[in-house]
This record gives sequence, structure tokens and C-alpha cells, in this order.
Amino acid sequence: MQRNPWSTLAVIAVAQFMVVLDVTIVNVALPDIQRDLGFSASGLQWVVSAYTLLFGGFLLLGGRAADLLGRRRVFVVGLVLFGLTSLIAGLAQNPEQLVVMRAIQGLSGALLSPAAFAILTVTFKHGRERNIAMGVWGGLAGLGGTLGVIAGGLLVDSLSWRWVFLVNVPIALVLAAIVPLFVGESKITPTGTRTFDVAGALLSTAGLLAIVLGVIRAEPLGWSSVEVIALLAGGVALLAAFVRVESRSAAPLVPLSLFRSRGLSTSIVALALNGAAFLAMFFLTAIFLQQVRGLTALETGLQFLPMGIAAIASAVIASQLVTRFGTKPVQFGGAALSVLGLVLLSGADATGSYALTILPGLVLFGMGIIAVGTPASIAAVADVSHDQAGAASGVVNAGYQVGGALGLAAITTLATSHVEGLVSGGAGQQEALVGGFERGLMIAAVFAAVNIVMALGAPRLRPTSEQLAEAAVAA
Repeated sequence: MQRNPWSTLAVIAVAQFMVVLDVTIVNVALPDIQRDLGFSASGLQWVVSAYTLLFGGFLLLGGRAADLLGRRRVFVVGLVLFGLTSLIAGLAQNPEQLVVMRAIQGLSGALLSPAAFAILTVTFKHGRERNIAMGVWGGLAGLGGTLGVIAGGLLVDSLSWRWVFLVNVPIALVLAAIVPLFVGESKITPTGTRTFDVAGALLSTAGLLAIVLGVIRAEPLGWSSVEVIALLAGGVALLAAFVRVESRSAAPLVPLSLFRSRGLSTSIVALALNGAAFLAMFFLTAIFLQQVRGLTALETGLQFLPMGIAAIASAVIASQLVTRFGTKPVQFGGAALSVLGLVLLSGADATGSYALTILPGLVLFGMGIIAVGTPASIAAVADVSHDQAGAASGVVNAGYQVGGALGLAAITTLATSHVEGLVSGGAGQQEALVGGFERGLMIAAVFAAVNIVMALGAPRLRPTSEQLAEAAVAA
């Protein structure tokens, strides 16, 4: 059955739009979720971290499963699971239920996203049409992130926080029903034994979860507690076992030979730091705007909107600049803008003017993170062989997600600890929250500042039009 490739693109792009939307739509609902379900200040971050950790941890396994079992089949499974977990998350009655569903939702995203991207690459041949398709794909992803905060605010204020999850249900079900009409099946035929490297995915994800939990538990228990030390040591041991498994696997999820590429190695660190700074900023600012400045969820979303517009504009400008000057100077400039934006934003208080104390920081940060992400994504795959390009892209995306989860855990734990210290010292609740917000953003600025150093060690490349299209998707 002959299918129109642009109809195929429309279906998979809407699905990817839903997944990206889900990352940002939740942030503006966090204060309502915390109040309704009784989350602790440190536990609330799991609403975000559970999703990003499982998404990043199983992203490569999802791509492998799509290639071997059938891309359309895995795409539909991911859609149905995403819709089901969204339904249960929207009906959750306690923190544990919501966090578990967010984790499984992340797993379903790890099935859906790589399958969708693989469908795109086999539907469009190399050249102008694929570049256009990738541009549409990347543009919708960026639009999803920007509109998520507005949609989340509308749903929370007009209905309830539960609808930021329930809205996914009809979209996922309709897409799953029409996929066979518009998307053809495809998969690769393995030359040897079909292997998925499930052990690698489980070890890496379990190790990262243990480290994140250890960082979070350090706030109430102290870094020297037996539980915290055991979690951190256990996480490191699991990750060491993961490296050992990958080095011996006939078909590893992460070919260790990839890390011989300086561009890939520096890009993974840069994008992980980018993810850490972005998720922490988004999390802390969403809570600050509602709990300190007294905004509604919709007003909070509208205040984030200029950052999204700046990010979209930065994607266009950064692509032009890397073509003219190369990746290295653009990445350096983007990192500097990110630091400046976070430092400016950290000076916001409960009563200051939005235009003077919040808007400049958001705009500069929105421009900076994309100006880091675009050249880093290009450098990551520039000197990787064609047959490993898919694995390299998956490692880069996983690095961004996992870096975001780890950074969010570290930064919010330290910010929460500072708030509790101020309260115990006699400060008022609002004053303490402002202090915690400032501390968290300054730590995020340190993460972003390390990216300036990473830019100095990154290669300087002038990308082709195809590399620019691929970077638009990855960034």
C-alpha cells in the first residue's frame, strides 16, 4: 500500500509534539500537584525526574527494539502505553502513584520517540525532502516546548492539574487508531543473533536512579549517612557494571568506540550540562512565580513565553552563525549567554518589575541554551561513521535527558536545603523561598559556566546543510 510521505510525517510529528509538550506542560502545574497530593519540597522533583530518567535511560533500547521488532509496531505500543499512563497519572491519588506513572510514561516516550524518528528517516531519502521533513520535525518539537507552558496554565486554571495528563489520552488513542492508514511498517534484518542488550539498559538506568535518590536523600539525612553513601556507591557500581557489559556485548546499546570522537565526548557533556541548567531553571522558576509572586498557572506560562520565542529565534540565528563561523565560537557564546541569563534571573524578588528583573534573564537564557545545543549536536555526529550515526544521536539525546535529571536532583536538593536553613534561622517563608530560588539558579549558572570550558575543548566545524537539519531535530 502506497502512503503519502507527508501524511506519515504529520502523524508521527503530532505524536512527537505530544511527548515534547508533556515535558513542559507539567512544570506550571507543580505547585497545584504539590498542594493537592501532599508532595514534600524535595519529593516534588520526582514528577519531572522520574520521566526524564526513564526516558533517557531506555531511549537507546527503544531505538533498538524499533529497528528489530518493527518501527510502526513499537511506535503504536509506545502511543498506547503513553495514553494509558497519562490516564492513570491524571487520576493519581497520592505522590507514589503519580511518580510511578510518570516513570512508565518516560519509558513509553523512550519507545515512541526513536521509533518515530526512525520512521521519518526511512520515509524520506537523503536530500532536500528529508531536510524539509527534519526542519518541520524540529520546529514542532520547539513549538511543543513553548506552547506547553501556555497549555498547562490554561488547563490548570480552567480545569485542574489532572488535565495536563488527561489531555494526552484522546490524542494518543486517535493516533494509535489511524497509524496503520498512514504509516508503513519497516525494520532491519539482523545478520546474526537478534539482541537487545536489555541488561545494559537496566544497569545504566538503575545506576542513575540510585545516584539521583542518593543526592535527594542527602538533604534530610546528610551526606555522611549510611543510606546516602550506600545509594551513591551502589549507583557507581551499577554504572561500572554497565560499562563492563557494553565492552563485552556483541551488539551494545552504547558502542564504547564512539567516545574516541572528541566531538561526541565534549558534546555529550555540554548537552548534559545544558539539560541540568534548563530543567532546574524551569522547575525553580515555575514554583517561584506561583508561590512567591502569587501568579496563576496561566500567568506563569505567559511569563515563560518570551523565553520560548527567544529559543526559536536563536535556533535560526545559531544555524546561520555556525555556517559562517563554525561550531566552537557559537557554542562558547551560547554558554556565556546562559550564564548571564541565570545570574540576572537569580536577582528576581517577590515584588520587582517583570520587565526588569525576570524578562531579560529568561530571554538571554532561552537564546543561550539553543546556541549551545545546536553546535554541540552538530559536533557530536560530525566525525562518527555513518553506520554509527544513529547510536551517536541516541547517546547524545540520552545524555541530555539524564544530565537534566541528575542536575535537577542536585540543584533542587541544595536549594531546598538552603530554604530550610533560612526558615530554621528565623526567616519568613517568602524570604526563604526567594533565597532558595537565588541559590538554585546560581548553582545552575555554575553548571552553565562549565559549558564555557567545554566549548574551549570542542572542535570547530563548519556544518553541511544535512548536519544542520539533523541538529535542528537533536537540539
